[in-house]
Amino acid sequence: MSDESKELSAKEIKRRKRREPPPDPEPLPGLVDAHTHLASCGGRTAESVAGIMDHAERAGVEQVVTVADDMVDARWAVAAAHWDPRVFAAVGLHPTHAADLDDAARAELEEMAADPRVVAIGETGLDYYWTVHSDTCADPATQKDVFAWHIELAKRSGKPLMIHNRDADRDLLDVLAAEGSPETVIMHCFSGDVPIARECIDRGYLLSFSGTVTFVNAGELRQAASLTPDEQILVETDAPFLTPHPYRGQPNQSYCVPYTARCLADVRGVSPERMAQILGANARRAYGMPLR
Repeated sequence: MSDESKELSAKEIKRRKRREPPPDPEPLPGLVDAHTHLASCGGRTAESVAGIMDHAERAGVEQVVTVADDMVDARWAVAAAHWDPRVFAAVGLHPTHAADLDDAARAELEEMAADPRVVAIGETGLDYYWTVHSDTCADPATQKDVFAWHIELAKRSGKPLMIHNRDADRDLLDVLAAEGSPETVIMHCFSGDVPIARECIDRGYLLSFSGTVTFVNAGELRQAASLTPDEQILVETDAPFLTPHPYRGQPNQSYCVPYTARCLADVRGVSPERMAQILGANARRAYGMPLR
């Protein structure tokens, strides 16, 4: 085989590997995936959602919160929460879609927020990365206005606020301070540095850690995870994205939560079983979920 053929073969092997899902982890009962996107994982029918959840439950992930990016996703999320008792929904507009919040969207989100299967408002917040890297992303001023509307909806509905934050730490925390935070604020896929983590903790927010905390270059994120109080820490997949190390880049699903939970256990110096109990109890308390 020529060197060129060997190089092509290696690239093809790498491409195929990236399409393969990670192997099943050792089960770790009691976990909740605090943030996933079932529709993006293929969960667009009752049967496919049940299949994803059956797989997750075999790994010890007993419940999930499936999250909306836009109005179409919000409808999928609410539907999935009614199809399967292990699924709950969060509804809102991702900051990149903030410009979609017209009167019709407001009315529909208000109606969804009243649904008992909807346990959070979001993901909402600020995303300054895509304002630079996309021509279709809502501008920062629009994002702030729409973020403020979601904050008010969370307060009126009495449901947690699920935050998306990318490259906007200071502005996001300032908007929350100016508007007044709801009782429960969840920093989805926390990615801030240690000072931002401390500020969020001092404000009483929950920090939700995804597979990024397992990445080789995520030392400061692991430091943030180590200092988060027991009662303020959650775990999530953000599936199908952010698959934990060593499977980074491969498709993610809720069954992969134990990989990240075990990393958090190592970082915090507790047993995986104890970590799973803490993470599951926090999610059920924050979202008002029944014990399975």
